[in-house]
Amino acid sequence: MDIRLDNEVAIITGGSRGIGAAAVKLFAECGSNVVFAYRSNADAAAAVVRSCPGGPGSDGRVIAVRADVSKMRDARKLIETATKRFGRIDTLVANAGIWPADPLPIERLSEREWDEMIDINLKGVYTVIHHAVPHMMERKRGRVIVVSSTAGQRGESFHTHYGASKGGLISFVKGLSTELAPHQILVNCVAPGWVDTDMCVPVLTGRREARRISAGIPLGRVGRPEEVAMPILFLASEMASYITGEVLNVNGGNVLCG
Repeated sequence: MDIRLDNEVAIITGGSRGIGAAAVKLFAECGSNVVFAYRSNADAAAAVVRSCPGGPGSDGRVIAVRADVSKMRDARKLIETATKRFGRIDTLVANAGIWPADPLPIERLSEREWDEMIDINLKGVYTVIHHAVPHMMERKRGRVIVVSSTAGQRGESFHTHYGASKGGLISFVKGLSTELAPHQILVNCVAPGWVDTDMCVPVLTGRREARRISAGIPLGRVGRPEEVAMPILFLASEMASYITGEVLNVNGGNVLCG
């Protein structure tokens, strides 16, 4: 059975690259209207739009919105763009996030670096959910899918602010899932491990380090963005209509969490 989201409306943050871009393309291929946010790279966002079946020259089913979701006003603009253009929201994929490739021991981790991580990775999920959920509650239907990380489950030394932000997302999902269940809004989380995205390029382009990382993954390789986008699509589909409050691990067996 193929997954189809014909005429549904999805909002995806961090949609100009990596997992977000793969999700935008996949949702569009499955018939969804997509509004995605990007923070700064307009050229990359335009390239994603062009690559989708609902891109330029069609019926405008894929729209890119410049928005820094760590700011409430930008998050509100993103949600309002979707509702004004398409009239509703079926799925929100909160994917935008950052990860610093360079190790940051706690004694060198600055307040600015801590605040930036929490603002984008954690607050940036709160802002879009805050503005999107009232529209879902009105319709008594919705899917919220948050992209966390295996680092949110096991922590990550020398990237402790990243692990803290992603761990906060998992707790946020657990609480929201029960809070929003009476409104028939399903809230779930996808926790990727190593994925071959531009965010990880500084580490994965080093041959020795890439081999070390792959050797620690039971499947013997890092994941592809599409391999995370597909589980996200599953959680947005009717195949997942009785799943809420869950963390779906997508990591090649690297971190086995119950």
